[in-house]
Amino acid sequence: MVPTALPAGLPAAFEPAQIDYLAILPFLIVFGVAVIGVVIEAFAPRERRHVVQSTLAVVGLLAAFAAVIVAVDHQGYTMGVSGGETEQKLFSLVIDGPALFMQGTLLLFGVLGILTMAERLGGVGPDAFTPSGASTPGSSVEAAATRAGALTSEVFPLTMFAVAGMMLFPTVNDLIGMFVALEVLSLPLYVLTGLARRRRLLSQEASLKYFLLGAFSSAFFLFGTALLYGYAGSVYFADLSAAISSGPLAMNGLLVPGAFLVFVGLLFKVGAVPFHAWTPDVYQGAPTPVTGFMAAATKAAAFGAILRLAYVGLDTARWEWTNAVVIVALLTMVVGAVLSVTQTDMKRLLAYSSIAHAGFILVGVLAFDRKAVSAVLFYLVAYGFATIAAFAIVNLVRQNGTEATHLSQWAGLGKRHPVVAGAFAFLMLAFAGIPLTSGFVSKFAVFSAAIGTGGATGTVLAVVGVVCSAITVFVYARVIVLMFFSEPPSGADTVTVVTPSVGTTFSIAVGTMVTLALGVLPSALLDLADRASQFVR
Repeated sequence: MVPTALPAGLPAAFEPAQIDYLAILPFLIVFGVAVIGVVIEAFAPRERRHVVQSTLAVVGLLAAFAAVIVAVDHQGYTMGVSGGETEQKLFSLVIDGPALFMQGTLLLFGVLGILTMAERLGGVGPDAFTPSGASTPGSSVEAAATRAGALTSEVFPLTMFAVAGMMLFPTVNDLIGMFVALEVLSLPLYVLTGLARRRRLLSQEASLKYFLLGAFSSAFFLFGTALLYGYAGSVYFADLSAAISSGPLAMNGLLVPGAFLVFVGLLFKVGAVPFHAWTPDVYQGAPTPVTGFMAAATKAAAFGAILRLAYVGLDTARWEWTNAVVIVALLTMVVGAVLSVTQTDMKRLLAYSSIAHAGFILVGVLAFDRKAVSAVLFYLVAYGFATIAAFAIVNLVRQNGTEATHLSQWAGLGKRHPVVAGAFAFLMLAFAGIPLTSGFVSKFAVFSAAIGTGGATGTVLAVVGVVCSAITVFVYARVIVLMFFSEPPSGADTVTVVTPSVGTTFSIAVGTMVTLALGVLPSALLDLADRASQFVR
């Protein structure tokens, strides 16, 4: 046989992959804990699963956070082979400042999310989740599972798998790896969305919508990856950037649609308009602790991936795709702000608020500057802590054992439960961007970066962002007025706040205190984000 020539850049002989195990130790811990959780689910006694699973998840996440600190001294490319002059292009993972910052952030979000999911609401099981996810709502099988005290403790390993995918998402160095991470983080969330104990049909409908639309977005991402591979002959970001710099204009027929389709898949995960249709329905139907975790962690992971793609992979084709993303950012801010005014359900209101915040963060992404990267990283941290705390409070407000999510049910809540209502009001002020809250510093950082380095387009985006922020102030102020200046409904079926467990109390307290601390003394996190804002190329 005539020997076949190897592609350029590949070694002539077999070469084992170069793996820095300390650099990837956080992934190994989280994946390992998730697998151990599956084994525990199969063999541990039913009455002990909830405590064992929740404890194992929290300990695993904290151990992974410690491993992230260790990985700071092991930055660079890993999980690949050396290719001579193109060495950095043949590695699947890159451990750099933004990757480590996002990993640490996601692990902290995971800890707070697990603690809120473990809330039993005074019962014997995790009340937010159905005892039998595979049974038909209202069936005899479900009733029997409830009487038997069945638990859905598999939510904890599912959450760990989702966290592992989220950590991988902003760390991968190629489009195929990014697609794998996208699926690893998405599939557990599709299942978790359909496991609500109350309003199960609504929950299952939300899960189905999320799955179907998520499948479409994944298909768009994969088709875009194929087009970009046809353009550059590689899926690695460094190869893609180099090919764009030297590629002929005649190939733009592959570059521009490919870039657009890949961005569609990523923008879907952050709930950007017009890829936002799933957001209000899924936020409303999913178990509230899952909604809070998903709103904070998924958005952070997806924006981490968007930053890497925009600043490393497609940076040299910026002028080809920026205008389309600018339009998406404008639509996202306007639609999220305007439609939030019309909402009468608290979870849907927070969903449209999440859409508006995605638009504000996109303003920072489009500034294309290191200062903008640090502003986006700060925004993701601030928004995530406030969001998890807000949804944890929503999970505690109940009427007849069911979540009281209609705005009318929150009337007079501040008079009966001033502490809980006060904390929620403070978080609403943070979402609105009122000074002395993390929301104000976050918006000031991204808007100032857009004005400083984004040119005329950045200025327009910042002005629209300020106007949309002013619109949302009305939404949040209406909730505060309803809680403190409206009369509570009378009767036996009054709305109450369930006494939270230690875990939920901790999550709400941490989220609220971080929101206040980042509004009063933001310099420490801003400095950390600035030091972590440099991508390895």
